[in-house]
Amino acid sequence: MPTPQEPAAPRIPSAEPSLARRILQLAWPVLIAQLSSMTQMVSDTVLTGRYGTEDLAAVAVGSGIYIAIAMLMVGILQAVAPTVAHHVGAGRHEAIGPDLQQGFWLALLLTVPAVLFLRHPDCLMQLSHMSPAVEAKSRDYLSTIAWGLPAVLLYRTFYAFANALGRTRVLMLISLAATSVHIPLSWLLINGHAGFAPLGGTGCAASSATIAWFALGCAMLYLLRNPAYARYRLFTRWQAPRPAALAELLRLGLPMGFSSFVEITAFTLIALFVAELGAAVVAGHRIVANLSALIYMLPLALATATLVLVGQSAGARDDVRARQAAWCGILLATGLSTTVSVLVWLVRDRVVAAYTTDPAVGTLADALILYICLYQFFDAIQTVAAHALRGYKITFGPMLVHTLCFWGIGLAGGYLLAFRGIGPFPPQGVAGFWQASVLSNIAAATLFGTYLYRIARLKRPAEDAAVRQKIPYRTEKS
Repeated sequence: MPTPQEPAAPRIPSAEPSLARRILQLAWPVLIAQLSSMTQMVSDTVLTGRYGTEDLAAVAVGSGIYIAIAMLMVGILQAVAPTVAHHVGAGRHEAIGPDLQQGFWLALLLTVPAVLFLRHPDCLMQLSHMSPAVEAKSRDYLSTIAWGLPAVLLYRTFYAFANALGRTRVLMLISLAATSVHIPLSWLLINGHAGFAPLGGTGCAASSATIAWFALGCAMLYLLRNPAYARYRLFTRWQAPRPAALAELLRLGLPMGFSSFVEITAFTLIALFVAELGAAVVAGHRIVANLSALIYMLPLALATATLVLVGQSAGARDDVRARQAAWCGILLATGLSTTVSVLVWLVRDRVVAAYTTDPAVGTLADALILYICLYQFFDAIQTVAAHALRGYKITFGPMLVHTLCFWGIGLAGGYLLAFRGIGPFPPQGVAGFWQASVLSNIAAATLFGTYLYRIARLKRPAEDAAVRQKIPYRTEKS
């Protein structure tokens, strides 16, 4: 906590060790949970890649569409996190249970259009000229995994709630348990062992839907049996849907969900656009996109922890600590992400060899890895800054930034670079999309960094007035 004599001049606060430790304490279980979930995707890629290139391409297309739709809905439900975090910071414990219940109602409402879209994905399928075999397998994948989406959305509501309370270890344990079930089950279903018929890529979808319900069951059992949650009366005073509460969650959540949708589709739509270049190109892109998502889990975990601390501090009207948490999160994320990108570049050949035995796919993937290493520093800045703004309950502006950078520069610019060329640059093929991704992350980091700095400046008046009057600056405690 800054002393009353702290200079009022704007600056980036130094990261106090206790705050850095708190971010890391919240982030490491989230990171393991996310890496565990990503391990499921990696295993699906590896297992289907060894089963057949067409199945790998189908999983690339199908999972890309699924993740885009799921993350759109999950992003909306993430409104529960800043809402609960503000309640925690302000000491409004009686309001936490009712808002979580409204989050569950919202999850059920969002399930209906999401499942319908997954079972009828014609509008997205028409964006690409893929082979009939790949399209048929992609449709089977989506129809199967749709049955697990209701459980996914309910679980992710619990996920946001647990994050906001700072109880992240349970998320790690549930994710590890789910992964331990998913990998062997996928292997059985893909290859047709232990009496199962071989399902190929559709086996991944069947396994994913199964473990979604498994994870939800674990979460509900945890909430019911853990006495730490008794004070919130999560299930003893169940409320019907309240339009005002749902509207507030949607006000926060719709921009968050659309931001997530933009970020995800900026990568997943690439698989549809490049499908006409052949299954080998789609598979190579899938490997690198998978690896990029895996690396992204580190700044995302730190960003999630930063959102919680910013939200709790903002709820307690402790703007100094909220600002320090935001900058501390950015410093940690940029340093660690840069280190990871260097390590990945050094072992890139071994990484690609673990994904595929197809020489054409491996060569393409090895060439594309350079681009994800280039933008890690900027990706960390934009990720943490965007989440810090969400901690302040600012979501609409960040949505506009995401749309401009990731659809305008990344996707539209990537399409031009890939297929038409820009100025003196000839068509680059799939590499054009990755080149545009580097530019989009640089732009997003610049805009989000500036946005967060301006918001932090606006939160200083009470502190600055206290400094000018030489009186202690006090904040409301939770």
